[in-house]
Amino acid sequence: MGNSPSSLQQCIETVGNGRVGFAGFPSDPLYQITWVKPYNLDVAITPAAVVRPQTAEDISGVVKCAAANNVKIQTKSGGHSYANYGLGGADGAVAIDMVNFQHFSIDNSTWQATIGAGTRLGEVSQKLHDAGGRAMAHGVCPGVGIGGHATIGGLGPMSRMWGSCLDHVLEVEVVTADGKIQRASSSENADLFWALKGAASGFGVITEFVVKTHPEPAHIVQYEYTIAFGSQAEAAPLYSAWQNLIADPALDRRFGSMFIMMPLGAIITGTFYGTEAEFQATGIPKWLPKDAGGAIVINDWLGSLAHDAEKEALYLSDISTPFYSKSLAFKREDLPSADKVKDLFRWVDDQDKGTLLWFIIFDAAGGAIGDVAANATAFAHRDKVLYYQSYAIGLPLTGTTKNFITNFHNQVQAAASPGTYGTYPGYVDPALSDGQQQYWGSNLPLLEQIKLKWDPADLFHNPQSVRPASA
Repeated sequence: MGNSPSSLQQCIETVGNGRVGFAGFPSDPLYQITWVKPYNLDVAITPAAVVRPQTAEDISGVVKCAAANNVKIQTKSGGHSYANYGLGGADGAVAIDMVNFQHFSIDNSTWQATIGAGTRLGEVSQKLHDAGGRAMAHGVCPGVGIGGHATIGGLGPMSRMWGSCLDHVLEVEVVTADGKIQRASSSENADLFWALKGAASGFGVITEFVVKTHPEPAHIVQYEYTIAFGSQAEAAPLYSAWQNLIADPALDRRFGSMFIMMPLGAIITGTFYGTEAEFQATGIPKWLPKDAGGAIVINDWLGSLAHDAEKEALYLSDISTPFYSKSLAFKREDLPSADKVKDLFRWVDDQDKGTLLWFIIFDAAGGAIGDVAANATAFAHRDKVLYYQSYAIGLPLTGTTKNFITNFHNQVQAAASPGTYGTYPGYVDPALSDGQQQYWGSNLPLLEQIKLKWDPADLFHNPQSVRPASA
């Protein structure tokens, strides 16, 4: 940026008014380590600035600075974007780090909670628990920030029972592209609110959420089955039986489950929100493996979240690594047959992975998520019953590893029913040529119209965010 500050830097520093720790710039020593902190080390990125505001007024000022200098903006909450989209996804954006937005309160008459957008899910769970044994649906990775999670979907083991995280959002405070601090809900700025619930990265900076909550489940049963074997092909029949279970339209909504492939083994997890007697009465246990590899644990709410996070191998999620990932979403009719599953698992055995740090997660969905119409919010994947995502870490990340993940994805698509399409927008994949269509499906045209109204200059931008419709 030269020896003298740019007009953008001068503007941001004016907003900060001399506060230490308000903003960092590429000229700062250790900028990448202390300010940028990229999540995926395979995606090199240098923002024009990283700002850590303390108030909505700070954000308003920074938004105006970016707009005046024709610089794009993105917001980082937990910072776990697979392609570093919270940092802009490409060089030269202003990244707004919401780390200081940790406020929390709860109304004990309505049990609605107000949560700062920089709060991470582990803290959300703890704060709700401490505020009267309350809870809401969300994922199990404790380091993920609610600012991104609650605006892109937010799926977890309790989502089949309670719906997605964004389905709990009743109102937000948001700074829009004109720098205004606004409220958005179903009755105020309703079109913007609709877009924020599924595609917020293209529409504004949310500072806080007002959410509905539930009483914590009094009883939780957790099932776990670990298999160690010499080949993935041996696990194919087990996977097919599990897939048949989670695809059953009558599957009890209190049950969430994952099947996780990994080197030399697999794990089946199940979480049931009820008593062991109720779990047995559902009939689910008879479809799950019961030999010495299986176990049932009775847990409390916070303990169950910790257990799920551990089994999903995501306690490492706060460690920056070079990694590569692909994913796909399945409707019930898209699911592959047992013969195709067998071929898919056999294919995995024959591949050079280039790393021992890989895993593939199949995650049950459906239930209450599908009770909401696909066009009720920007989140479009209401008809999906299963998601898969592959994830491989390389130290360093090699072409061999990327080819394994990419070719596995191609094999999954070939095994699924023709026309299987779309993926969860939280699993961003910069390699997609039609990312917006895959993320938002039939809701994309309306999103583009709302974008034209609220952000016609495309100030809030990453490589796959919603673009304004042609005027």
